[in-house]
Amino acid sequence: MKQIYGSSQNGNLKEAVRGVTNPQLLLLLSNPDQFDLHVQELEKLFPGVPSIGCMGMCYDVRVVEKGVGVVAFEGVSAAANVLEEVSTMPVKYIHRLQEDVRKVGASREDTVCIDFCTGNDACALTTIYSVLRPLGVSLMGGTGGEGRVSVNGRIYQDAVAYVLIKNRGGRVRTYKENIYHQMGDYRFIASGTDKAKYIIGALNGQPAKQVYQRILHVTEQQILTQTFKNPFGKVNGDDTCIISIKEVDGNALACFRQVNDSDVLNLLELGDFRAIVKETIHTIQHDFPRLSAVFSVNCLFRYKLFTEQRYMQEYLAEMSHLGNHVGFVGYGEHYNNQFVNQSMSCVVFE
Repeated sequence: MKQIYGSSQNGNLKEAVRGVTNPQLLLLLSNPDQFDLHVQELEKLFPGVPSIGCMGMCYDVRVVEKGVGVVAFEGVSAAANVLEEVSTMPVKYIHRLQEDVRKVGASREDTVCIDFCTGNDACALTTIYSVLRPLGVSLMGGTGGEGRVSVNGRIYQDAVAYVLIKNRGGRVRTYKENIYHQMGDYRFIASGTDKAKYIIGALNGQPAKQVYQRILHVTEQQILTQTFKNPFGKVNGDDTCIISIKEVDGNALACFRQVNDSDVLNLLELGDFRAIVKETIHTIQHDFPRLSAVFSVNCLFRYKLFTEQRYMQEYLAEMSHLGNHVGFVGYGEHYNNQFVNQSMSCVVFE
């Protein structure tokens, strides 16, 4: 298979697709001011080619912050579609996914699902993965900006856009990277939560804001930047899902993903992210001696952290050692049925 990436810093779509000739799939990564226009233009330029799109920064060896990027795939079979009403009942549209799975002949070794979601990610992922899991098909993707996504030339709100990709040239595999580890023995039982607003009211029976401040010695104003270094982690079996703090809500903390009463949370701290990135690259190179392409989603908070640490350009240069690596900056990352924050998820194509 072949992955072709083009971009334009000023949002010129024709410039971004200059190297695209015979795509079997298109991913559109646009900006809020030009998204509608880009969706229409892309469909006119490549009518009938499966496509999904969202709003977010994109990258290869550099970041495009406010322009446009297009990722084209050749040597694949693809089916793009949408599950609507993700805030209430996405399962109502699950027959679309079931039909697309049959259409592409999805299988564990050579098929992946990439999704772009507008919100209520946990529900959307649970719905999609209920179809994929029995087949062993992996899922990766992320949350786009501004609450809209596109599928095959149409724009949707309150929806999850997805594409099933069958690699006709070899295997696929997904990976998730976590650059945090548990801080000391700080472990909490969450309570006073609000599922709709992603609020944590209390930790071990104490107001969540005061607990966070007391442990890390930060002011209320510093909490939102401290979460770059010290997010929460939700224990999920042997894995930990990272949870970022979005804002302070009185004595509570509002987060970017849902926390339920009685969930077990750890306080995390930033690890040696440079070493962790190198280890991820080494693992992928070991697993894929012959590698065609990598598509990744990096969290906005990771982007901000890496930029603050003057590491972002070095990071993209490191990832380019894998070969053809592109992706976008999301507002939440998806890995199978997990909705996580401050992480990187990717799919590797042989």
